[in-house]
Amino acid sequence: MIHVLNYLQNKILPINLKRVSITILLLIAGCAPVISEQIRKQVKPGVTFREVLEIPDRYKGELIILSGFIVGAKKTEGGTLLEVLQSPSDFRGKPKDIEKSEGRFLAFDDRHQDSNLSIKGQPITVAGKIQGKRILPLGKMEYTYPVIQIKELYLWPTVRKPHPYSTYSFERYYWWRSSLLRLHQVPRQRGR
Repeated sequence: MIHVLNYLQNKILPINLKRVSITILLLIAGCAPVISEQIRKQVKPGVTFREVLEIPDRYKGELIILSGFIVGAKKTEGGTLLEVLQSPSDFRGKPKDIEKSEGRFLAFDDRHQDSNLSIKGQPITVAGKIQGKRILPLGKMEYTYPVIQIKELYLWPTVRKPHPYSTYSFERYYWWRSSLLRLHQVPRQRGR
């Protein structure tokens, strides 16, 4: 019995502790914010989107991190202009709830992003300098957008649901239906 305990203590437990430690480190690394630490250190604490939305010129030149959902993208001579519906974010910077939006902002990227890569409704996190404001029509009214010059951006992957009429859906439905029918069939008697 003592030999078994010594074996467990010396051979198996260190291996499991190493695996657990590596797993924990990978999980922690996977939960890191998507905006670099260098940029996050430059952000002025306490500046909220609501304040920037009300008086964008007061915060001109300040670095801010915002998240939201892409409403539209427009290719311009200098780059790409993204219209984003702001949303509160989680600790990583991922937008959480579109229902709690405080407004919209424009994010300008001079690195010539392809506007086709930006999908309407795609979650995004942006870090950049506040450039001021731009007044544009939004429906039948004029809307004042804060304008952000992008330093870093992160497009969150979206989960696509299968089309209701895709081949996969039909295959899954008919497999389920045929399985169900087989369960309820009355077995035939031999000899008749």
